Amino acid sequence: MGSTAKEVLKAHIAKTVTLTDEQFDYVFSFFKPQSFKKGQAIISEGDAVTTEYFVLSGCLKSFFINDDLKMFILQFAMPTWWVSDYSALYNQTKATVNVDCITDAEVLLLSNADREKLCSELHAVEHFFRWRTNRGYVAAQKRLLSFMNNDVKHRYEELLNQYPELYNMVPKKLIAAYLGVSRETLSRL
Repeated sequence: MGSTAKEVLKAHIAKTVTLTDEQFDYVFSFFKPQSFKKGQAIISEGDAVTTEYFVLSGCLKSFFINDDLKMFILQFAMPTWWVSDYSALYNQTKATVNVDCITDAEVLLLSNADREKLCSELHAVEHFFRWRTNRGYVAAQKRLLSFMNNDVKHRYEELLNQYPELYNMVPKKLIAAYLGVSRETLSRL
């Protein structure tokens, strides 16, 4: 995973900021590779959360299970996406969101403390993480507005147009949970 992981992360960061090779090597030294198996839990409700995950391969999901045991998927995380329970990570509280593997996955872990250290030392890294956070906020707002304004058929088409690879990677019951509908409703579409 070594050089490939390094190349994937370097290309991802380079889309936003420019780092010298030495700066990138320093940044990369804070990331820890880890492999997970399909179905494996990464974050469970109640856990202390100290890291975020950069997906190299595979697909993860972040989700919440309500008091009626209904699953709501907040995010699918595919290659070059980031995932964690960000409320728990930033506020140093217990996890309320779960993260697990839809497929086998290879990720890079970055601790909150290391991210903060890198941001304080390198302005370009701070800019990258601010840009990434802003993009995440915009995506969450867009999804929320779509929920308020569009029927499930439109939301389903929008999801598959934006992320066509999801259709083959993610079971339909999970796409239904992401859209907030039953598997049967999704089948009728």
